[in-house]
Amino acid sequence: MIRMYHYATVSKALDQLHEKGFTCDFNLNSDILKKNPEKFEIVHVYRYEGESDPGDEAVVYGIKSSNGKKGVFVAGFSADADQETTKLLFDLSIKGR
Repeated sequence: MIRMYHYATVSKALDQLHEKGFTCDFNLNSDILKKNPEKFEIVHVYRYEGESDPGDEAVVYGIKSSNGKKGVFVAGFSADADQETTKLLFDLSIKGR
């Protein structure tokens, strides 16, 4: 089952995932995800809702590869979310789906 965590801020979620070994920044290395989505699985999801500004909404994904590489991907969460990012995440397997 996919794990949903609740942290006060995105940075706290990133710190906690880093402690769990999610050290790769897949935002900087998104080509790896795009070229081989079948080799990756979303295993953690954290949604952060900005208290006053909807533009502060974000989702933090903990992603693990079939060879054990772990990292994070942070995406904006709004009606204006980037379509390319949405497609990228849609192509990844979600644990428990």
